[in-house]
Amino acid sequence: MSNFRNLLIWQKAMNLVTNTYSSTLQFPKEEIFGLTSQIRRCIISVPINIAEGCGRESNKEYLRFLNVSISSLFEFQTQLEIAKI
Repeated sequence: MSNFRNLLIWQKAMNLVTNTYSSTLQFPKEEIFGLTSQIRRCIISVPINIAEGCGRESNKEYLRFLNVSISSLFEFQTQLEIAKI
């Protein structure tokens, strides 16, 4: 599976990255090196890990990278909840 760009999940993850970057522009400037940076880093890892998994030679490795992507989404969700506090 070498063409990750055709995967709907990768496309949706990329849209989520774009939306997240736009939304975090609204965060207070004092959060630029804190929560804003953390949120952006974890959401970027979602499509990156999907793409990297596609480049692996076995389905087992691919699934491992998908699991990392899911973990990053849980991290993202938690950070959004913290941002609401």
